[in-house]
Amino acid sequence: MTKTIFFSVGEPSGDQHAARLIRQLTNPGGLAIQNDERIICRGFGGPSMLAAGCRVDLDLTRHAVVGIVEVLPKIREFFRFADQAEAIFRSGSVDSVVLVDFPGFNWHIAKRAKKHGIPVHYYCPPQLWAWGAWRVRKMKRTVDHVVAVLPVEESFFNQHAIPVSLVGHPFFDAVEEQQLDTAVMRRFHQQTQSGERIVAVLPGSRDHEVRSNFPIQLETIRRLHRELSETGENVRFAVAAYRDKQCLWCREQLTENDTDLPIDFYVDCTSEIIEAAHCAMMVSGSVSLELLARETPAAVIYRVGRVLHAVGKRVLKIDSVTLPNLMAGRKLYPEFISVGDPAPAVDFLTETMRAMLQDSFYYAKTRRDLQQLREKHASPGASARAAELLRSKLFQAADEAPEKNSHAVQTQTRRAA
Repeated sequence: MTKTIFFSVGEPSGDQHAARLIRQLTNPGGLAIQNDERIICRGFGGPSMLAAGCRVDLDLTRHAVVGIVEVLPKIREFFRFADQAEAIFRSGSVDSVVLVDFPGFNWHIAKRAKKHGIPVHYYCPPQLWAWGAWRVRKMKRTVDHVVAVLPVEESFFNQHAIPVSLVGHPFFDAVEEQQLDTAVMRRFHQQTQSGERIVAVLPGSRDHEVRSNFPIQLETIRRLHRELSETGENVRFAVAAYRDKQCLWCREQLTENDTDLPIDFYVDCTSEIIEAAHCAMMVSGSVSLELLARETPAAVIYRVGRVLHAVGKRVLKIDSVTLPNLMAGRKLYPEFISVGDPAPAVDFLTETMRAMLQDSFYYAKTRRDLQQLREKHASPGASARAAELLRSKLFQAADEAPEKNSHAVQTQTRRAA
């Protein structure tokens, strides 16, 4: 029995999460599938999904946009993509649809799939629990089952009577699979063996994040270096840039008075730096999940404009911007939202990092708390659990539905399921 799943994935991170899921669906654990039950994957996605064996009808990741200013010029194009998906649904060749994040566009895919009676599952769902509770009714109308990756998602969708299953976050699968650069790790090992402690500096992955937050981190480094030099402590700061141009820009922020700063700049070595670091100062983002996976204490900042901050206070329904804090229900990672004058953020970072470097009791307790949270919520295997769930629903629906010959009756059967 062969079944086809249509994926709709619009962002590079979602492309990677979907690729792991596709590998688990089509060849779980590298083993032969029982009863000759095969799954074919096709749809909209990116290069990672293609490499995993998915038939990519459209590279949607090339069209990823953020914010209404970027979306508006592409609206007609996105509607054309939705029409393309509906033509595939109309053919009767798709048995299930899996959406991955990218809610603005994926709502349209869900609506059109339901129009043709195709079950819809949302993997890595949009963060309605944080900002979009008003969209719950749309989720109820167009999505049959949510495959949640965070405990807060499971709780939220349960409260709103939307079928949901928690499988864990696929980010932890990525951390488990990653091979660290041995040359870089050897260098860090030599530094720590000589008595240096490494502080990871994570300025963000987007250009505007780096430009807004790194100056605060750099001023914190200057303060800490002056203070720690007086006590004879040996600390080195490792800046993890995502792109060459970001690394170059960060370097250019150093002045002639910074020649003695113990600071190094790296590109594409974030995982190695987090693994080797005693602690970190970071910009809020998904990298916090890797810090949790590697049990690295950190202080979190995020700088926003006054208008965005005012809107966020009205819209956001959460008391933390850091995912591990939401998992724990408390702030294991101290955080600070910076608006206007950056001096308070520098004060916060300096004080928090000083405690992590000098207060051994505080540091040890933080590590224990992170270890407990990691054991509870950060274990790998999310992709395999999600695949098992989707496979069971796909073939269970097929077993329960009677064999029909006409496409019209097949569509009715799907609606009934």
